[in-house]
Amino acid sequence: MASDALKGHLLIAAPGLLDPNFRRTVVLLLEHSAEGALGLVLNRPSELLAGEAVPELGPLVNGDDAVYVGGPVQPQAVIALAEFTDGVLGEQSIVGPIGAVDVDSDLDEVAGRVARVRVFAGYAGWGEGQLDGELEEEAWIVQPALPGDVFSDEHRTLWNRVLRRMGGPYRLLATMPDDPRMN
Repeated sequence: MASDALKGHLLIAAPGLLDPNFRRTVVLLLEHSAEGALGLVLNRPSELLAGEAVPELGPLVNGDDAVYVGGPVQPQAVIALAEFTDGVLGEQSIVGPIGAVDVDSDLDEVAGRVARVRVFAGYAGWGEGQLDGELEEEAWIVQPALPGDVFSDEHRTLWNRVLRRMGGPYRLLATMPDDPRMN
């Protein structure tokens, strides 16, 4: 597998993936290599406000923005993704103008280069070969990410919307109720 083969792709939880950490999630892969993978759940906002939970990111965030639960690994870890307006990302680009913010950099300088920022607590992680095994088991549906996916304000419907835009049988899958017994 090529280094970062699926970087910038979405993992859409298949209906059979019942793990409560990932049921109906949409995960953006930040890294994917032979050593493992790292991603962020895009559709799980928490009750925490970014301005209160991570005051050091004050120059970058709207204080009323939610902190998103990026995944079950290291829930105290903070990862911030930003839409950079200057386009100077190169290899640091995850998808288009979206890249990670180095929280140790001069945040006032970074604030002048970004249109918006989303803060995540924790992340989703896979060890060597683990994600590849889950993909072989069809636990995830893979789709290239769009920059708008990262900052979607419609987190409750992101799973459905991504499947719908894939078309074909995925369009039908997107109509599946959260609880199939209610069908």
